[in-house]
This record gives sequence, structure tokens and C-alpha cells, in this order.
Amino acid sequence: MSEPVVSEADVLSARDVPLGGPRSMTVRRTLPQRARTLIGAWCFADHYGPDDVAETGGMDVAPHPHTGLQTVSWLFSGEIEHRDSLGSHALVRPGELNLMTGGHGISHTEVSTPRTTVLHGVQLWVALPDEHRHAARDFQHHAPSPVHLDGARARVFLGTLAGETSPVRTFTPLLGAELVLDPHATVTFAVDADFEHGLLVDQGRVRMAGTLLDRAELG
Repeated sequence: MSEPVVSEADVLSARDVPLGGPRSMTVRRTLPQRARTLIGAWCFADHYGPDDVAETGGMDVAPHPHTGLQTVSWLFSGEIEHRDSLGSHALVRPGELNLMTGGHGISHTEVSTPRTTVLHGVQLWVALPDEHRHAARDFQHHAPSPVHLDGARARVFLGTLAGETSPVRTFTPLLGAELVLDPHATVTFAVDADFEHGLLVDQGRVRMAGTLLDRAELG
């Protein structure tokens, strides 16, 4: 998610937000905020963990509705059980995408499973364009194969990157991928110059477009 031809990237710092109430787990939210409400159609970015579930209690989000958007669930560790009013019952596992379309209205729950010991992942939201804001509710699951590159590994869960295209349907052209870089590696990706892009750092530090990003920062 970064501007394709720039010398510097804007840096968005995260703020801590209790997910589902003050007794629930805390997430680090980088989008939206006053400085930036959208990156393309991406309108929401929560990053959480790694959390020791024995101490935090894990994720236990009660039934709640969504309209006019899609939710993108992606884990690095742990497991979450998803149920929704469409009748979907699925698990969110590391390296596997769950994408739910709220459209004209859907309700869902998210609960970490008893076998989860460490919970770590992101949840992203995509704003639906006006002409599809009331689309039919939907649920899609996809497990992308890793793409091995010189100095990096990618899993492309939405859109196209590094010659890999996700089959998951979206209402706006999007790019979503997990990138794992080798220490001190330098990697260049060809991206669509018409897109806005952003990079959320999960761990370590990354230099992007001349800007150094720390963990939990979005550039």
C-alpha cells in the first residue's frame, strides 16, 4: 500500500483502541485518522499482537453489523472462528484470507479458538463504491500460495503483485499482500502507478521510498 513514485512516504502512527469494549483485546489502529482517512479504497487498518492469550483472553467480539464495506481478516499466528448472518462458519488461519462483504447488511462474530496460544494479525476494511454500497452480502475464503523472490516472500491475497493474481472478487481494483523480507534485503516491486499504496510494518524496521518505518507504522 505506497505512492509508486515518491522520494518520501507519509508516516501514520498507530493509536491503541480496545476492540469490542474496555475488557477486550487492544489493537493498534493506523487508519482512519485525521491526516488520512483512505488509502485507495482501504478505509480501516487494525494491527494486533503477538498477544499471549493466557494473559489477554484473546479475541471475543460479540455479534455486530457491517454495511457498505468488506472486511479483510489476515493472521500471522493463532486461529479465529468466524460466524455470520449469511450462515458462513469458517476459521481464520495464518496465511489464509477471509473476506466478508457487508453490502446492504450483515452481522458477524469473531472469537479466537481454545487452541490459540498467541494471537497476531490484522483486520482491514474496504469501502464499497457508491454503486455497490448495497451489494448482496457475501463471504470468500482464499489460501494464496507463497511467491518466492530474491530476498523476500509474498502472499498476494487481493489483486496482483510479483506475477501472482488473487481470484478473490472485489468491487474496486485493490492490492493486498503479506511481504516477508530477509534481513537487510532490498526488494523492488512493480506496482500500478494509478493506485495509492501503503505499507504497514508488522515487525522490525523497513525503509520504503526513502522513509524509515518502525513497527506498527503505516507509510
